[in-house]
Amino acid sequence: MREFDYRRADDVSGAVALLGADPDARYLGGGTNLVDLMKSGVERPARLVDVRTLPLDRIEPADDGGLRIGATVTNSDLAAHPLVRDRYPALAQAVLAGASGQLRNMATVGGNLLQRTRCGYFTDVTRPCNKRVPGSGCPALTGEHHNHAVLGASDHCVAVHPSDMGVALAAFDAVVSYETADGPGESALADFYLPVGDTPHRETALPPGALVTGVTLPPLPVAARSRYRKVRERASYAFAIGSVAAALDVSDGVVRDARLAFGAVASRPWRARAAERVLTGAPATAEYFAAAADAELAAARPLPDNGYKVTLMRNLVVAVLSELAEEAAR
Repeated sequence: MREFDYRRADDVSGAVALLGADPDARYLGGGTNLVDLMKSGVERPARLVDVRTLPLDRIEPADDGGLRIGATVTNSDLAAHPLVRDRYPALAQAVLAGASGQLRNMATVGGNLLQRTRCGYFTDVTRPCNKRVPGSGCPALTGEHHNHAVLGASDHCVAVHPSDMGVALAAFDAVVSYETADGPGESALADFYLPVGDTPHRETALPPGALVTGVTLPPLPVAARSRYRKVRERASYAFAIGSVAAALDVSDGVVRDARLAFGAVASRPWRARAAERVLTGAPATAEYFAAAADAELAAARPLPDNGYKVTLMRNLVVAVLSELAEEAAR
């Protein structure tokens, strides 16, 4: 690990100023991803700006009935909060599925959104990677790719985004707030992550030097009946090979509203809008749930060794939506 300068920020504007003074600086929250990448040589910051003690650690009701979540709220506190568990249960479930208890105690909401892919080629500095070194190539295309993207990928990168929390936030129309030297700004999560295209090294729409300060969830009655389901290669702490955040409002056997997002299938949390269009106004049956999944997965372009993800995601969508429909019928 290279030597680096360490500064602890006293306030948000001070943190932004400290980072802006050094283009090779990075913000440090819980460090559960950044520090690992520093150890492996993927990240080599000249300065760390510690933002963990900034007053961004609260979860509060918004005036419109939504929820404001500070960027330094720990994953453990987020999952345990009564308002999260009551109004957005899939978010609490996603966070609990995302890591070990020790990591959840350290990891922050802001850091979770900005975590980097776990692609083995990205984390191995001896191998080429367009995300790490633009223009060097993507060996995953012809190499190990069984847990890589089937949606929204390109010839330049097929890595997947690792966040569980981000999948639930995508389903619930979250908005990310941030601070820059020019003042505050915000971005809908749908626009926060950039399409991979031919610039996989550009992952988010955050302005240079911006500090994520929080996430806002809108008032969303359908989210109160929601679920997050994650499939992984072992039952203990592991990254997903496929996941679904789903919310369903059913009345008299007909879907009035539906929210659906996929994880571990694309370079960003994948909002399944084509599936939602099929679901809305349709009978709440396994047949229509499968049709909705097929509508979304029609755009899938699997690689030779990850075509199983298409079938996995189809079955996962049907299973989760069927469970929610059965609950609504009770």
